[in-house]
Formats: sequence, structure tokens, C-alpha cells
Amino acid sequence: MNGIPEPEEFRADARRWLAGVAAPRAAAGEWGSGPDSVAVFENWTEAQERAHTRRTQEWERTRYDQGWGALNWQAAYGGRGLPAYYDQLYRAEEAAFDVPHRTEIFPVTQQLVAPAIGIWGTEEQKARWLRPMLRTDELACQLFSETEAGSDLAGVRTKAVRDGENWVLTGHKVWTSGATVATWGVAVCRTDPDVRKHAGITVFLVRMDAPGVTVRPIRQMTGGASFNEVYLDGVAVPDTDRLGPVGEGWRVTLSVLAAERLDSGNLGLDNADRAVELAGHLPRPLTGAEQERAADLCLRALVQRLIGLRVTGALAAGREPGAEASVGKLYATETMRRTSDLVSELLGPSLVADTGEWGTYAWTEHLLGAPGYSIAGGTDEIQHNILAERVLGLPKEPVR
Repeated sequence: MNGIPEPEEFRADARRWLAGVAAPRAAAGEWGSGPDSVAVFENWTEAQERAHTRRTQEWERTRYDQGWGALNWQAAYGGRGLPAYYDQLYRAEEAAFDVPHRTEIFPVTQQLVAPAIGIWGTEEQKARWLRPMLRTDELACQLFSETEAGSDLAGVRTKAVRDGENWVLTGHKVWTSGATVATWGVAVCRTDPDVRKHAGITVFLVRMDAPGVTVRPIRQMTGGASFNEVYLDGVAVPDTDRLGPVGEGWRVTLSVLAAERLDSGNLGLDNADRAVELAGHLPRPLTGAEQERAADLCLRALVQRLIGLRVTGALAAGREPGAEASVGKLYATETMRRTSDLVSELLGPSLVADTGEWGTYAWTEHLLGAPGYSIAGGTDEIQHNILAERVLGLPKEPVR
């Protein structure tokens, strides 16, 4: 396709292509039919996660090979050089077709890690990593959070010590999604303990099957294990797998985090819509308080979608979204909380007693999973700090 097509022309082309390679998504049918899962985090076994990952990779490779993946990337990396928001236009069309659900490892690889390599990688690293990651031949997870650092990512303690042409990594990472299926882990490490904490950080790409890497699932309240802890015990990483300059890892990390927040504004919308539908299908009249909660949630979902459009509008105008990304993340986590509040009020004891009735006990998956998103992708407190310091101009926390 030469030039940049008009959005409607692009969407029509996408619909035609999708109709030729995928079946339309079956309508949900009458209320009470079809799957009733509203899980925030999947409760798969490792074997189930691997099987689903393989199916999704097959679909992503089909998209990439036929010109519908990596849309905003240069042709050298299999892309079409389209504006960033065209990916959202494509996703809107794809939602109508029965294709595998993309678990978190896919947007992390394609929309967080690959762009960071595009910014900070050497030409050799770009040639080695970008096409395989954009095509999902290789997947990447984030080795960021640590138990000792909490939300203070600059407080990492995982050490990387230079040893000739290699670095030796020792430490412990937590809350890593997709660690069991990832080829690479993007590790934030401390390489200089004697300078201020933001200056002594370096980022490395670590083979997840390297000697010394151990992945252990973390059991969730829901019973599943979507997250993992990762131990790095003397892992040798060649200097060629260092991303960005030594000591510049904080800036590299910010490139990843900025993309993560842009991708979080649509969190919880499907479940919010489902909760409003539940209110309309109860076998009893709603109380005044329940009507008020349902109306509030309906309006919040609309406003959240409008915030998402503002982010898209910023991308379409060629500028990096600012406050919209953090506001969107905060708004999304609050929408998820209010979804839980409404469902708890509507279902009462039916929520905690598994009677087998469709669309009742299944909501425990949402209630137990939703609080995790006030931490994932930047805690609510961190988002408030960003808005206070960068938007309102309030004083920053003193540098220690």
C-alpha cells in the first residue's frame, strides 16, 4: 500500500483481509449463554499457558507475514510506516473476529520492549531482535520489580558486575508475567552502587533459559499463577546484550514504562459493560442505590473511552501523550473497583457460593484480580506523583 490510507479506507481493507483469514466472532447470544468468565488474570496451568501462547504466536505471525502486523514500523522491520494510532484502528476491526486473545506477554514484547530496542539498541541489536519480536518468534518479559524496592524502581538491588566481555547478574525479581513462555527478560540492574540511585542503573536482555535463571510461579488469591518470581544466580550476560549505555538504564526503563501506561487505558471496560448488563438482567427490581451504582459505572465506562480517544488523538497529532496516560491508568483502576462494588451489591451471597448458576460465582475472579491493577503498570501512588510533579508543577521528592 503506497502512502497513508484514510482511516475508513484502512479499516475497510482490514475488514476484508480479516474476513479471508478468520471467522467472525460468534455473537454472545441470549443473556446466560456462552462463557461467563470475567477473570482479570488467567488461571491457566503452565501447559495451558504454553498451548495458548503457541496459538497466539501462529496468529501474530500470519498478521506480520501478510502486512497487518508491525503497522507503525519501517518496512525494514516488516512494517508499513503508518501512524501509531492505526494499530488501534486495526484492533477495533479485529475484535469482531474469532482470533486468539493476546495475553500480556504479546503487548509487552511488541509494544514495550521492541520500541525500547528501536530507541536504545545498536544496529546489530535491532537487526538481531526487532523482526523476531515483532513477529513473536521470540517473546520478552519484564524483569523490573523487586521485593525490596516496592514501587521505587530506581531502588533495584539486583547486581550486574562486569567480568571481561560479560556481566554477571545476581538478584531476585517478582510479579513477572509470561516468564515461563518468554525467550528474553529485560532486566533492570544496579551496576554502580556508589552514585545516586537513578544514575547507577543499566538494562540487559537476559536469556530466560540461561544457566542460573530460575522461574517460580506465584500463587494468586484466585488460585492461579499468572505471575512469577525470577531468581538470577550468577547469570552470565554478554555485553552485546546490554541495552543502552552503562549507567543510563533509568532512561531506558522510562521508555518502556511510558509505553506501558499508554496501553493501560482500556483496562476493565469489558467487565464494566458486563456488570451493567448484569444489573439489567437480575430477577428482581433494582434498589435505588443499585440503580445509582449501575448508572455511575455506565458513565465511567463512557468517560474512560473518551480518555482513550484523547490518547489516540495525541498520537494522531504526532505528540507523546502526557497527563492523559496517567489519568487513564488511574481512571481504569477506579473503574475496576467500582465494577467490583456494583457486582457485590447485585449478587450478595450468590457471589461467594458456587451454585453453578451462570454469571454469579464467576465474578469472584474479577473481585480477587482487580486490586492487582492498582499496582501493575505503575501503582496508583506513582501515577499521582507523576500528575502532581509533571502536570501541576508541585515540588518533587528530594533526591537522596
